[in-house]
Formats: sequence, C-alpha cells, structure tokens
Amino acid sequence: MSEMTLFQNGSQLPAHLKRGELSDLTRSLMGTSSKRISLEGGVFRLIVGGQEVAKNENRSMNIVVVRAASANSRGFYAEKYVKGTKSRPVCWSDDSKVPHPSVKAPQASSCDKCPQNIKGSGDRPDSRACRFQRRLAVLLENDLEGDIYAMVIPAASIFSQGEGRKMGLQQYARFLGGHGIEVNAVVTELRFDTEAEGVKVTFNAVRPLEVDEYNSIVARKDEPAAIDAVTMTVGEMDGAPEDGTAVPAPEPAPAPMPVFSAAPTPVAPAPAPKPAPAPKPAASGFKVTKSAPAPAPVEEPAVREAKAPAPAVPDVSNILSQWGDDADD
Repeated sequence: MSEMTLFQNGSQLPAHLKRGELSDLTRSLMGTSSKRISLEGGVFRLIVGGQEVAKNENRSMNIVVVRAASANSRGFYAEKYVKGTKSRPVCWSDDSKVPHPSVKAPQASSCDKCPQNIKGSGDRPDSRACRFQRRLAVLLENDLEGDIYAMVIPAASIFSQGEGRKMGLQQYARFLGGHGIEVNAVVTELRFDTEAEGVKVTFNAVRPLEVDEYNSIVARKDEPAAIDAVTMTVGEMDGAPEDGTAVPAPEPAPAPMPVFSAAPTPVAPAPAPKPAPAPKPAASGFKVTKSAPAPAPVEEPAVREAKAPAPAVPDVSNILSQWGDDADD
C-alpha cells in the first residue's frame, strides 16, 4: 500500500484501505505479492513480484528492522547473474552449514566441504561462488504502519568493519547489543559506501523509537510478510522457475496513467502557462522506475552470528548522542 504515496506525491490512502490481507482477487492478478527492497547497482529499488516498480536514488534511506533471519544464509547460482533476469539458486543454505532440504542438486553434503565455498571459485580470484547474505524484514521510517519489505544484505555489508557511524551489519548489532539496545528499537540509516568496489551499505542509528512505535514493531514481527521476508530466497519472492534457470524479469512498471474524465465544454484557448516545477520526491525517496544500472560483485568472508532475545525498549538517547566516540573504540 506504500506504493500509493511512493508514486503520487502528497496523496494519502484512506484509513479504511490501509494495510491488511490482500483478497484472492488481487493475489491472483499479482501472481506473487512478495515485496522487497533491492540494493542492485547501488540504488534502493522497490521490487514487487520480480518487477521493479520504483527506486530511490538517494545515497541513504531510513528503515526499522522488524525481523532478521536467525543466521546468515548462502546461495549458489549455476549461471552468472545477467541484468534483467530472475532465477533461483541451484543450491542454498539457511544456516550456512548444510544445504536446505528443498535443494534438488546439493553441491556437497555440508557447506564447509563444498567446492563452491573455496576461495577463488567465484568470478574473482578472491571470491567464492557460493555467497553469504543475511535476510531482513524492514519497514520505512515514515510508514511504520505500512508494508513490510524483504531486504537481502550482501556479505561485504555484513562483515565489514567501519569507522564512526558507518558500520557493517554485524558490527552495528554488536555495538547496539553491547549497550543493551535492540536493533529493532532504533531507526537505522542505510547508506551506500561509494568508495567500496562492489555494492555495500553501512548502518547507523538515527534515533530511538518512541514507546508506541516500538510496541508496534514488536507486534508486527510475526506477520506473514515478516516471516516470508527472512525465510524465502529472492528467487522464490520473485516467482523464478524452480529448476534454477534464469528467465527475463518483467519490464519496469510504467508511470501511473492519468485519471480521465468527460471532455469539458470547449472554451477559448488561454495563454500558455509557465511550466510547473518538478514535484518534490515523496518522503520515502522512491520514484517510479525508468531505468536500472548494472549490479556489482561482492566478496564473502566466513563469519557466523547469533540472535539475542528482545528486552523492553531502553532509553538510548544519551548513548546515541555519543555514538561516534563509542564506535571508534
């Protein structure tokens, strides 16, 4: 439902139409209702059913993490990714230890013995063919009652050691956890690292959530969309073939069609008005898609991380105001 505000600046969806389970009618026409935010090409892209419908070309975007997969996952694709296609991994693991039971062609009995996990098996001498990633379920800061989106964080964004407020995901979680703060208790800024060789985002805490915001986030973590976001592969969400073959993805969605009405009574032509200024982007930063740049490869170091229980939201204002000093230690 967030797409309404993403595509038409200033428009508001009536309260009686906001959020809720989609009808069989809508689901049947959509094909798949899974929604995700892609980082492809260093641009935040809104993907629905494998189709790019909007993008945010700002370097940063504020989100709140609703849920995270319990472990880093891994995925091996038989063919090198080609822009404009969608596919499922031939072999994948949801715990980075053994292939998932649904895998029809496992590459090995365990990930640590897999030839696709050998350094140099990827498309670069220092990369692996089977790549690490971490799945998140997120909300946009300005739409905490809106749609939950899946987001897949690549290896370089998980394991990197940043400076100051630009941290890798694991470093960021450890920093917050070390101060007794839950990751889902703060608004998180995702920012593209423009100096990285491949696609990489850094993490930074913007502000603590208000009590009502935090309670809402905790309540939403068990919604089907949040669970799907951290358990489904990108190929499953996009509706790619189960045999692992790559197929063309749908073309980017066109701009919304204008609303037509009955023809007005003819009148004398008026002087041509001055061109209206371009509309300001919606608060989320997403715009209707016109084109998409190419993706970039990412390295995968081998690291594990665990999930901590969720305590009540603490008062973290003082800690966040001293962020820079703590992060540099």
